[in-house]
Amino acid sequence: MKIFYELGRYWIFLAGMFTRPENFSIYRKQVMLEMDAIGINSVGIVSLVSIFMGAVITLQTAYNLINPLVPLWAVGLVVRDSIIIEFSPTIIMLVLAGKVGSSIASEIGTMRVTEQIDALEIMGINSTSYLVIPKMLAAIFITPFIVLISMFVGIAGGWVVGELTGVVPSLDYITGLQSEFLPFNVFFAMVKTVVFAFIITTVSSYHGYYTSGGALEVGKSSTRAVVFSSILILIFDYILTQLILI
Repeated sequence: MKIFYELGRYWIFLAGMFTRPENFSIYRKQVMLEMDAIGINSVGIVSLVSIFMGAVITLQTAYNLINPLVPLWAVGLVVRDSIIIEFSPTIIMLVLAGKVGSSIASEIGTMRVTEQIDALEIMGINSTSYLVIPKMLAAIFITPFIVLISMFVGIAGGWVVGELTGVVPSLDYITGLQSEFLPFNVFFAMVKTVVFAFIITTVSSYHGYYTSGGALEVGKSSTRAVVFSSILILIFDYILTQLILI
């Protein structure tokens, strides 16, 4: 029954966030700061993960397609579609769930246990909208660009590794990248990214907002935020794929 209690409280949390939001001018500066914290500060780890992700996909695809009937340019096609459709929007958002989600939960959880949220409520400020909406808007705006960077870096990483190891010549790899490209796949990836960004920010904020106790409970809330965000990302990855692609 606890799962239904948590779901109900989460929906009440979301309803409270959108019921009485503050004036958007109050959020403008905070949204920019959150975009820097969520997006710009994550470019390094996203690029690192994407390089090795593209490299591994290239090597595994090349070694599993050793067949005279399968042209080498198929490696580039498989790498491109795998990264665009699944790996960049899903794996990278799982990485951000760990990095960004834990940070959001610990920040809001610390504000809760130090009674800063209570002070906001006393001043008549809707604490849920004031704390969560800037993070949510920032994540929705910036994460699609982060995922696009991941796509380019991942595909480039696959090309470099294919050329250095000799498993896929550059000409064949580039031919595969240009073959049968569907722009809709990029649109689908962006839809998933926006949904995942909403999940990460709201779920992490929810767990931080309802933290009670002290520093130990803040750590537990941070852990729960990462776990539940990751599980929901995987669930909605399946749901969106079922609804849009199939």
